[in-house]
Amino acid sequence: MRSDAIKKGAERAPHRSLFRATGLKDEDFKKPFIGIANSYNNIAPGHVHLNKIAEAVKAEIIKVGGVPLEFGVIGVCDGIAMGHEGMKYSLGSRELIADSVETMAKAHAFDALVLIPNCDKIIPGMLMGACRLDLPTIVISGGPMLVGKSDKGEALDYSLVYEAVGKFANGAINAKELHDIECKACPGPGSCSGMFTANSMNCLCETLGIALPGNGTIPAVYPERLDLARQAGRQILELVKKDIKIRDILQKEAFDNALAVDMALGCSTNSALHLPAIAYEAGLEITLHRINEVSEKVAHLCNLAPAGPDHLEDLNRAGGITAVMNELAKKNILTGNLLTVTGKTVAENYKDHPVQDYKVIAPIDKPHHAKGGLAALFGNIARDGSIVKQSAVAPEMMEHSGPARVFDSEEDAYEAITGGKIKKGDVVVIRYEGPKGGPGMREMLQPTASIAGMGLDKDVALITDGRFSGATRGAAIGHISPEAMAGGEIALIKEGDIIEINIPKKTLNVLVSTEELEKRRKAWHQPDPNIKTGYMARYAKLVTSANLGAVLQ
Repeated sequence: MRSDAIKKGAERAPHRSLFRATGLKDEDFKKPFIGIANSYNNIAPGHVHLNKIAEAVKAEIIKVGGVPLEFGVIGVCDGIAMGHEGMKYSLGSRELIADSVETMAKAHAFDALVLIPNCDKIIPGMLMGACRLDLPTIVISGGPMLVGKSDKGEALDYSLVYEAVGKFANGAINAKELHDIECKACPGPGSCSGMFTANSMNCLCETLGIALPGNGTIPAVYPERLDLARQAGRQILELVKKDIKIRDILQKEAFDNALAVDMALGCSTNSALHLPAIAYEAGLEITLHRINEVSEKVAHLCNLAPAGPDHLEDLNRAGGITAVMNELAKKNILTGNLLTVTGKTVAENYKDHPVQDYKVIAPIDKPHHAKGGLAALFGNIARDGSIVKQSAVAPEMMEHSGPARVFDSEEDAYEAITGGKIKKGDVVVIRYEGPKGGPGMREMLQPTASIAGMGLDKDVALITDGRFSGATRGAAIGHISPEAMAGGEIALIKEGDIIEINIPKKTLNVLVSTEELEKRRKAWHQPDPNIKTGYMARYAKLVTSANLGAVLQ
């Protein structure tokens, strides 16, 4: 066992002595040491219950002959970090998490890992660290939140609170109505209830084969969630016995499967950051061009919030991710013979799980959209690409031209939007918010939700070198690469320039001549960094472009 390095032989008596102080006995030193990476905290609703998940996992590991060794992992709540300086730290926390998992596993010679994340950057961060280690690994998330309900019985979720702020600013609702929405949108623990970033990544963990069926969709408060945790605790010992490591599962075809399910579900645009980053740590590559290739051939089957009315509990009731995969398999879209943590193949996992409700998971021959949820756009202000959740764009905004309204920070743009300074037809440009420029590539849910709340989501587009929450809807195009801080052409746009967006043709351009852009480039000067000390200052020096997954090099 790998853990023999810290527990076997006379020379390891000091190590065993320290472990004895934690409660280990003689018989424990003959068993596999299983690292439990737990992002429990009492800050984020997605994490407040993960201690219960961990206890279920640990109890089962002990029962089947392993030694669980739990350690904590930080977990930023993107919702609470949204709209202020805290959001600069969210994406950067992904790398800290990866480093923490790698460090703890190496320092303590774990034989395997159980990863217990639930939100946004924590999931990919843990996976990135695990890929570096290449140990037997399984993911068991905390599960999604149940949907909230208004007094009228209407579904509420976290993103609708932001839209309500826009409605309040526009005079469409009063303070009491806003307060009622605030109080009822998030009814309990779990990752926010729509197909936002956390749920996107938890669902894609199933598709990749590194989580058990149900991981992405079983609600946090259902007893089946704890059953799944116990099953994960048992299964990690099977992976140890068979020495099935994470890179044995995360093959190139597994990522293609994940992209296909991503397109069918209409996942968050953040998956276009995280899947390439995980692949990078696994020694593979996912490009924005590959995302377009998959999107062209995979239909959009699920009309999930924020694009539609359904939520994760609806998807779970309709059969979950295995049902989506079963439907996709009818067109031979998936590679079915790949290994998964169940010990079965991908195809064996989904074959007996047909769709239970075709209102939630559309038939493959009658999809919501013929093409997938995401699209990468290229052009003279996005030479290396950009990303849009096309399934959440109104039909009338799939092609749009309008004057640029240019802002060098999210705060300035938000003030203009809520102040009524953005008009129908405008294209809001928010720059210097990329991985280097932010630094940290802030999510722009506040301005995009305000545009929707102001009733402008079918008339106004927004482009940025920052990124969006999975809760964003509308013609919101992010990840523009190269970013402004790196001298990308988005830095050269001037107020009033005409921006031309054509999502069907995958293009994004400013209607300015090459000669004029070069003239502007010669006059451009890189601004001073927004953060000059601490972790994010170091992060800004090492982080790569969004089209590469914003990994550190």
